[in-house]
Amino acid sequence: MKSSFWKNYRFPIILLCAIIIGCVLGVFLKEDAVILKPFGSVFLNLMYTIVVPLVFFTISSSIANMVNLKRLGKILKYVFLIFIVTSAVAAVLMLVAIKLIDPVGDANIVLEAGEQTSISIGEQIVSAITVTDFTEILSREHMLPLIIFSILFGIGIALVGDKAKNVARSLEAISEVMMKIVKIIMYYAPIGLCAYFASLIGEFGPQLIGSYARSMILYYVMCVVYFVIFYTLYSYLSDKKKGIKLFYKNILPVTATSLATQSSLASLPTNLETARDIGVPKDIREVTLPIGATMHMEGSSMGAILKIAFLFGIFNMSFTGLDTYLIAILIAVLSAVVMSGIPGGGLIGEMLIVSLYGFPLEAFPIIATIGWLIDPPATCLNVVGDTSSSMMVTRIIEGKDWTQKIGV
Repeated sequence: MKSSFWKNYRFPIILLCAIIIGCVLGVFLKEDAVILKPFGSVFLNLMYTIVVPLVFFTISSSIANMVNLKRLGKILKYVFLIFIVTSAVAAVLMLVAIKLIDPVGDANIVLEAGEQTSISIGEQIVSAITVTDFTEILSREHMLPLIIFSILFGIGIALVGDKAKNVARSLEAISEVMMKIVKIIMYYAPIGLCAYFASLIGEFGPQLIGSYARSMILYYVMCVVYFVIFYTLYSYLSDKKKGIKLFYKNILPVTATSLATQSSLASLPTNLETARDIGVPKDIREVTLPIGATMHMEGSSMGAILKIAFLFGIFNMSFTGLDTYLIAILIAVLSAVVMSGIPGGGLIGEMLIVSLYGFPLEAFPIIATIGWLIDPPATCLNVVGDTSSSMMVTRIIEGKDWTQKIGV
């Protein structure tokens, strides 16, 4: 029994221990812990290196090898529906929380003016889904255009039919190679995560005890509440008690990776493995998770509500009224969609908030700071939310008791 437990949970336990050791080192070494940052950066860079080819080959391969393209349309339909609903639920939960507990309190923030360029919603949408040259697709900074191209490429191969079977098989083989590379990289994960957390705690820990503390505590607590309650609920909806068991049995590695890397994209390789271990079918996980890494961010949706409420409090504006709440929820979901899956990618959503509400330019550094401080738990919810969403999509596509059908 003990050997079986160690075999199933060995890697998550090692990751958790590595993170704890990193936090302890950060507390004791303080600013000197920054010397360990390169070891964490190596792990992050390895993940970033693999993510672009991984996304292209997994999505295009999955779609190209689909026998029935109607299934793809069905998957995409429910993927976007679940993404929008869960992001809205997260925003509403945070809205309720800030009405019960004032996130600003007696915060005293010194404004620093900065010059920012106003970006229209139309321009933001265009830049989010398209690029001007093919070479720009081959970058993690343009993941959504890459995903769209991968989907079109896969559909093109599927429509060609028998003539392109060899291409489809080659894509599938390369996709498997990519996953093997991810597995190799993960052997370095304990060292990388330990170093990353040591650097994070050592360099920025003291900033958590400032004028932002009240808002940060509220957000962190709500993240835990959302994780425990809503991801349990979503897992239950996927396959009742069996879904909950599968979720919590496999979710720790991707949770740890997302907290350490603070990146949905860097966590994508681990998340694909996690969804596979849970039993999410290949075509569903390889469509849902890459899209979710750039277009589904429950943690960011919660964060957007906090940032909006914080700005209203700082500028002594009244954050009341149904219309105000509805606009805030809409902006939260929208900002979560246009945010990219890289550390600091929330700056796009923050600029969107400042622009749409008409706050002065001095508001930008305020919520930029909040965005940075809440990034680890926000990214965790963003990533884990993709996992739970893939389970719910599987429940809809595969039907009741899908876990029994695929033997997990």
